[in-house]
Amino acid sequence: MFSNRKSNKKESLAMVGIIMSLAWPTILEQIMQTAVQYIDTAMVGSLGTQATAAVGATSTVGWLLFSSISACSIGFLSFIARACGAKDRAAAQRAVSQAVLVTLVLGIVFTVIPVALSGLVPVWMQVDESIQPLASTYFFILYLPMLPRAASVIFGTALRAAGDTKTPMKSGILVNVINVVLNFLMIYPTRTVTVASLELVIPGFGWGVIGAAIASAIAFTVGGIQITVALWKHPMVSPRGMKLTPDKEILLPCLKIAVPNMLQRFGTSLGFVAFAAMINSVGEVATAAHTIANTVESAFYIPGYGMQTAASTLAGNAYGAKDNVRMKKLAAMFIPIEIGLMIFSGLALFVTAPFLMGLFSSSTEVIDLGATVLRMVAVSEPFYGFSIIIEGLMMGVGKTKAPFVYNIIGMWCVRIVGTFICTQLLGFGLIAAWACMIAHNLLLCLFYFIAYIRGSWNPLHEPQKRKTA
Repeated sequence: MFSNRKSNKKESLAMVGIIMSLAWPTILEQIMQTAVQYIDTAMVGSLGTQATAAVGATSTVGWLLFSSISACSIGFLSFIARACGAKDRAAAQRAVSQAVLVTLVLGIVFTVIPVALSGLVPVWMQVDESIQPLASTYFFILYLPMLPRAASVIFGTALRAAGDTKTPMKSGILVNVINVVLNFLMIYPTRTVTVASLELVIPGFGWGVIGAAIASAIAFTVGGIQITVALWKHPMVSPRGMKLTPDKEILLPCLKIAVPNMLQRFGTSLGFVAFAAMINSVGEVATAAHTIANTVESAFYIPGYGMQTAASTLAGNAYGAKDNVRMKKLAAMFIPIEIGLMIFSGLALFVTAPFLMGLFSSSTEVIDLGATVLRMVAVSEPFYGFSIIIEGLMMGVGKTKAPFVYNIIGMWCVRIVGTFICTQLLGFGLIAAWACMIAHNLLLCLFYFIAYIRGSWNPLHEPQKRKTA
């Protein structure tokens, strides 16, 4: 009995090691991405509230575009992870070749759409007329390189599904370094900086918001090329030599997983657009505070989403190997780790909210409003973390229909309806809107908790239920 306990402890420690080896590169990658978002926001914020509003007012439309791309990547993640778990390399390579085909199609389609609609998007988002031209140009430039951006998302997910989280991390770091360097050169004009007793001339183009967009576009393009080359050379899942023609045996199972996730992301992203539009209608201060608070908050979700990627990959591997014992152990280990991380990040957000808002704005009104809503959402972080990890496990095994239903109900019946009533009918502001967002997150936690208790998240659990019925 003692030896069994010792063996189980060793097995648990080994599993924790595997979890962290998959999670840490993704967490580091997201930390770098968020750091660059912080730097971008701070740089643009130094140009004034209007510049911040012009950049942030159309960002939710970008989420809408990337929802479809990300959803397709989830379909391939589940298929590739299961193929790797079953040690079926040929199936994994076929799936990656289909991922390349889908990337080409989506990249072209999602380049044409933003370019064609760039002049209308700020109008639809109820952006103040004085900043609509600037917001439109920023949107046009930022979403012009959608093909390499689609490659970064889909190819990065394919590599993670094969257990390679370091290559996407390296690609993300490259993108971020390029973005920061070009931001310094393109946003500000040539200026003299005094360091100790030395005066240094820093060259610059002085393009402001437009410079920030160009810098990001160049960085995304380089990153897309780099990760494409890395996938092509990968020893496990390289699509080299595979045909780029539709393969129904691969595409149909992937689409069966991807379509509900696509509808979920599309529906929730459309909800984000409606949510942001209602906040934009409240005023410039609310828009700026919301934009900055979103950027600040994103850093504190990093541990949660890094663990979600590891959960999806390992759940897919366990499902491919038909190992129900491992599946249950994964859930039992991921949940406490995730909640612990999110308690820590929520506490850190609560304490540092005013300071972090102050990094991006000099407006006392914007800082105070943003700090208030950040402290509100910090309390709900552990509950949202539970939702993130159970959703990750479900995505890894291809169960995407239930998360679709949960998220659509939460977004449209709670967040959007509540925000409409609060901001458009009752005349409340940003605080009421974020309260509706928190209510949405708490409802998601309840849905996923019920799914976990019932075991409906685990497809290997279902046959056992039928036998005992």
